Amino acid sequence: MSTIRIEDIAHVRYAAPDLSAMRAFLEDFGMDCFEEGGRLYGRGSDGRPFVHVTEPGEARFLAVGLRAESLADLETLAASEGVAVADLDEPGGGKVVRLTDPDGYRVEVVAGQAKSEPAPLPADHPFNSATAKPRLRRTVRLDPAPAHIKRIGHAVLKVRDFRTSEKWYKDRFGFITSDEVEAAKDVPLGAFMRCDRGDKPADHHTLFLAQLPGELGILHAAFEVANLDDLMLGHQHLKAAKRQPAWGVGRHIMGSQIFDYWKDPFGNELEHWTDGDLFTAADPPQKQPMSALLAVQWGAPHPMFAGKLPPPPGLISFVTALQLRLKRLFRRNPEGTTA
Repeated sequence: MSTIRIEDIAHVRYAAPDLSAMRAFLEDFGMDCFEEGGRLYGRGSDGRPFVHVTEPGEARFLAVGLRAESLADLETLAASEGVAVADLDEPGGGKVVRLTDPDGYRVEVVAGQAKSEPAPLPADHPFNSATAKPRLRRTVRLDPAPAHIKRIGHAVLKVRDFRTSEKWYKDRFGFITSDEVEAAKDVPLGAFMRCDRGDKPADHHTLFLAQLPGELGILHAAFEVANLDDLMLGHQHLKAAKRQPAWGVGRHIMGSQIFDYWKDPFGNELEHWTDGDLFTAADPPQKQPMSALLAVQWGAPHPMFAGKLPPPPGLISFVTALQLRLKRLFRRNPEGTTA
């Protein structure tokens, strides 16, 4: 049993030397932005006080926020970890427990934040497929605009030792594995993990931990938009604004979501997504090969596959060393025992 079960991701926190440049990008990306207490906040339409925070400073990732179900859960977590429950001196108020994970990432577990009335999103237009045509005597007319972000959906963190980090997050927050990614049979590189909400559906992943070569850090944070039309209008808007594309548009294998990745002015990668998988606690974990991680069901191939991006530093030597390790591990002598 975990200490508590979180209900969702709450926010991501960064530092940047130019808040105005970050604000301009986030507004192009589809967030409602405001400044308070010397920090820049971005929010979606779900009524939560913020989903993205930028503090002044050298550009870097600072923390990931998770949302506990209750203040009582925060107190339980704090007692288990031997830390204090603190006031959250930020928009929406509430309380926070601050922890540090095995890789030094700050984890901010929040509860009791004030929530405003959700803002309306663009309507879903009836879709005329070959087998069903519900839109009759009506046109589709879309106005150019940034995408409309509803909420933050997940974050992807690079870790040194996947099993160590997996245990830390599962023991404290009750994460469930949706898909474990393997470099070879029984050699895990990471996992897409979702919240345990019992019979209530949860996103395929709220947190992905990836044991990959190179420096530690956040690989990306993802934000749900209204629908496919909204995602494509957002893509068009960002392209017209000459923002830096990273990958997309396409449909992932694990999670199934339609995705579109962009980079902010300081190199952080943010994702628009829609139409992702939902599971309950009863759905068993699956295992997937590493090839499924960057492959697509349709759409733009990952830039590494398209020859537009070199492999990350150390990836080739990492894979080579892994292959040698596997050969030693699975080499058998004539009697059939491990050499």
